[in-house]
Amino acid sequence: MGNECRLERDCVGELEVPGDAYYGCQTLRAMNNYHITGIPISHYPRLLVALAYIKMAAAQANASLGLLDETIARAICRACEEIVDGKLHDHFVVDVIQGGAGTSTNMNANEVIANRALEIMGHEKGCYDVISPNTHVNMSQSTNDVYPTALRIALILEIRELIDAVVYLREAFEAKGVEFADIIKMGRTQLQDAVPMTLGQEFQAWAVMVGEDEHRLMEAQGLVHEINMGATAIGTGLNAHPDYARAVTEKLVELTTLPLVLSPNLVEATQDTGAYVQLSGVLKRLTVKLSKICNDLRLLSSGPRCGLNEINLPPMAPGSSIMPGKVNPVIPEVVNQVAFKVIGNDLTVTMAAEGGQLELNVMEPVLGQSLFESINILRRGCLTLADKCVRGITANADRCRELVENSIGLVTALNPYIGYERSTEIAKAAIESGRSVYDIVLEKGYLTSEELEDILKPENMTQPRFFHR
Repeated sequence: MGNECRLERDCVGELEVPGDAYYGCQTLRAMNNYHITGIPISHYPRLLVALAYIKMAAAQANASLGLLDETIARAICRACEEIVDGKLHDHFVVDVIQGGAGTSTNMNANEVIANRALEIMGHEKGCYDVISPNTHVNMSQSTNDVYPTALRIALILEIRELIDAVVYLREAFEAKGVEFADIIKMGRTQLQDAVPMTLGQEFQAWAVMVGEDEHRLMEAQGLVHEINMGATAIGTGLNAHPDYARAVTEKLVELTTLPLVLSPNLVEATQDTGAYVQLSGVLKRLTVKLSKICNDLRLLSSGPRCGLNEINLPPMAPGSSIMPGKVNPVIPEVVNQVAFKVIGNDLTVTMAAEGGQLELNVMEPVLGQSLFESINILRRGCLTLADKCVRGITANADRCRELVENSIGLVTALNPYIGYERSTEIAKAAIESGRSVYDIVLEKGYLTSEELEDILKPENMTQPRFFHR
């Protein structure tokens, strides 16, 4: 920024604004007030693009209704187009968490757009008698309809990328499910031997777990499509033309190509943040599943000599500063930590949604920041898990089979043939003696060797089959 300043005034007083800044005194005041996260709203470029689309749609709607001069409207739209194209983003400087229900974000956009539009029309920055941030750029609007609508548009775009990442991870698990389809291993419940399965079945199950939430994300995204443009302050539409809400929504749909719909009750829509709670819950649901899967990957790869050692995770980094040769499951570990953060953000979203009072929820800045952060780290977590872990996993097939053949869990397959009580007797005898289930059954004469070969064949236990007593 240059050393020259321009003097600007708002209802609180006067401030000197850097001469080459496109923002104005209300933005500068917010910069001075909110030293909270150190993260400016420009950290979320889709939010800025959403704000630009809204201001462009509003200018076009107001001009079509005869409320805004066509020349001013065109200048505002040109400034907005530049923001959509990625320009001027470094002038969106207010902290992402702020008081005032997002007013500082809205005014940051109004001031940047007004000052750039002034330049486009051949005027100096700050000539607000020609184009005013409030009178012209914010015409027929309030922070209370602009900010939540911008959040929703940005979230829709962010969710799209998250869904792509979830699909990518699901496909990685599916590929391993096919690769490991013929590898027999022991299934476990409560960390104890259960019954045989294939390693492919384990990975396919994880693919289904992840894939289910593709659809949940789409459902949650659908709720976010409802907007409250035209609500102005509390939903009554004060200071807006009767046709403005419909007109601005149509323009916004045209500009964004998103299936946005105007809420049938703008008073309700201005205060209700239930869609955010629903979305956050789906993010938590997905991340809890991913964390569980990562716990499983860490267990199955534990060892290499003194653990389960059924699979090998790709070695990504030395695991210890003191223990030579140690390699840790760092990728599942980092995804576990992503989960902890998303779960914490879900509580923040819950409390922020509950913290609304009467006709407005003023906590939307922290609510929006929490959702953006969760979506972004979850998306990166999915891609990281797929590329740096799942796709490089190899199986220790001999180790898997050894554990199955030495397991007491094989006795479960005998239930239909010799009964639960005799099967329990066999299991106890095998545990106490260290002998195999096969040998003890044969010794007691409960079944022939031919029958046992068929019944206790692990491959025959991985799916339903007919049996004869």
